[in-house]
Amino acid sequence: MSDTSKSNRRTDGAWVALKKSATRLQDWFAMQPLATKLGVVALALLIPATAIYSAMLLQRRAALADAVQSIPVATPGGAAALNERLPVVLGGGSLLGFLEAQPPEHVTVIYQPQLFSVRAGIVLVESQGRLHAYYPSDIETRIFAEKAVTAPWGAKLAFVPRGELGAAGQELLDRLDQRFANARPQSSDDGWRATASGALSALLTIGLLGFLAFQLKGQFKSLKFIEPAQVSGSIDELVGMDDIKAEVGQIVDQYQRRAEYAEYGIRKPFNVMFSGPAGTGKTKLASYLARELGLPILFHSAAALETGYVAGGSSTLNRIVAIARRRKRSIVFLDEAQDLFMKRGGRRKFDDDTANTLLALLDGVRTREDTEIIWIVASNFSSASMQMDEAMLRRFQMKVDFRLPNRDERLHIIHHYLAQRADKVVPKLDLGHLVAVTEGRSPADLETIVNQAGIMAVQAGSLIGADTLMQAAERVLVGNVNTSTTDERERDRRIIAVHEWGHFLVDLERERRVTGDDWNRILAEMKTIKISLKAIPRNNALGFVFYKQGSSLLKTKGDIEHDVRVLLGGMANEELFFGEDGTTNGAYNDITRVTQLLHHAVGEMGMFRKTRLNFGALSDGAGGGRALDEETRSIMEAQSERLYAETKALLQQLKPLSEHLVGRLMQSIEMDLAEALDEIRRFEAERARPSAEP
Repeated sequence: MSDTSKSNRRTDGAWVALKKSATRLQDWFAMQPLATKLGVVALALLIPATAIYSAMLLQRRAALADAVQSIPVATPGGAAALNERLPVVLGGGSLLGFLEAQPPEHVTVIYQPQLFSVRAGIVLVESQGRLHAYYPSDIETRIFAEKAVTAPWGAKLAFVPRGELGAAGQELLDRLDQRFANARPQSSDDGWRATASGALSALLTIGLLGFLAFQLKGQFKSLKFIEPAQVSGSIDELVGMDDIKAEVGQIVDQYQRRAEYAEYGIRKPFNVMFSGPAGTGKTKLASYLARELGLPILFHSAAALETGYVAGGSSTLNRIVAIARRRKRSIVFLDEAQDLFMKRGGRRKFDDDTANTLLALLDGVRTREDTEIIWIVASNFSSASMQMDEAMLRRFQMKVDFRLPNRDERLHIIHHYLAQRADKVVPKLDLGHLVAVTEGRSPADLETIVNQAGIMAVQAGSLIGADTLMQAAERVLVGNVNTSTTDERERDRRIIAVHEWGHFLVDLERERRVTGDDWNRILAEMKTIKISLKAIPRNNALGFVFYKQGSSLLKTKGDIEHDVRVLLGGMANEELFFGEDGTTNGAYNDITRVTQLLHHAVGEMGMFRKTRLNFGALSDGAGGGRALDEETRSIMEAQSERLYAETKALLQQLKPLSEHLVGRLMQSIEMDLAEALDEIRRFEAERARPSAEP
């Protein structure tokens, strides 16, 4: 690259940085109250005013010093030119008039060198046996200097530095200084005034720059528009979101052809609501939409609106609108805004104030400038999952509901992220297992898994394969695991193994019955992926079961009963091995989920009873609990007792197999589904062999 090209690039970069700084300063200025604006403007005007005043004083002093120094010196002699023995009288009238009327014998100018110039001081004129003392003004000094060039007395001038005077001369000058104290010329004060004015200008400049830097740093941590050119990527990069992208396409069309839509009476402000689970791409889609429309976008967390003070959130919203109006057309994106959709009243006052301010900003009655602002408000909940404020919901003419990807979409998303590092991936990967494991996971989770697989591949010095991806999925979905926590806790490890095999065997028995002992189908359809005795520091668990999320949205009564049996299998197996007194609190989460399932079945769905009524709907939910009638409670207890007895009876038959599997797991620490099924088949084959022999 040539030096000219490099120079041009540096110039362009400096110009872009300058424009960016100017834009940020204008944004900050636009959102300030009137008092702050007036203060900054006054301070900005005061800086050049003081600097100009200081420069004028210095220039005037320099001109006077030049005039004094231009006076010719015909009679050298320094201090000897001052006859200290002569009497001193104060000169009357003007100095120039006296010099013209009475030709002097000597004219002595006592001067004092200063930092930037020379200040002329007292003029002593020797005439008729006396020293006539004068303290000329600035104008008189300038005329005196000009006349000295041609006047007859100009040849009799002598300049004496004040520092070269003797003791008697210094005493004389001190007396004269005291006498002329109230008649000093302006030039004697110009030095300190110029210095003070210059110092004030510098201090004001530094103070203003420091204030603006502090303000800009604080304001633009949270309030900063991103230009569309700064957004990388496009809507096409969002894989597996065709229905959502189609809705966004309507937003683009309506904005780009808003004049045509207005002909059909569609003139309302453009407000969009994004709702759905976290990690589904709401923020990315908003940035891609800004790029598609060519509009700057401001990202701000609605959670950061609240400062704990009344009107804190309202003032932040008003500042956002102020800088958005300056750009005329822009997008404001408020993320994590679920609190703003909650019903008003009964909350903290500043919460309602913020919601009320947002309602006013999103209202249909807005100025022409306001209607150019596109508001996109995102939340992790929807009106179907939580009770929202009706007034707030009405402000949004378009609602985009995000969802978790289905199986095919997850496959496309994983392929998309793997394609970005295709040369580091094993070719023709079978991703079926990984896709099944990630049921119910968001695109952000899938990206994290692929990134973690890349990290593990780099550390191992290998390509990204199916095993690496599964290890990464376990790391992301379960967390870091270790064996050191349970190495010396043999009893705890055995209890955990007994508990987890209880869950597994209850689930396996149903799968064997449904599939007719088709082990290939069992391997493909069972939810369990791995049983491990490794501890998870994340939740203090001493072991875990890594399993697939279920994809079935509708559950039959039989499905619910099976889920309850599987949950009770852990505690039932503990009781078979260690007795009722040996059961542990490790089943706490299982019992909690059993209670919730049975309440859903009995109290909300009317199962196991004659009526089909939802008694849970009668609770206002204000207390956070569910009031149970005696009939519902007794039915839940009866069904729980029945299902527990059935589970315990099943596990009693499988106790030899369970004991064998516990021993194998204690040796290997963890077993995946394929290993567990192989071990079960070998165990059953060995038990069946003696009876088959003659």
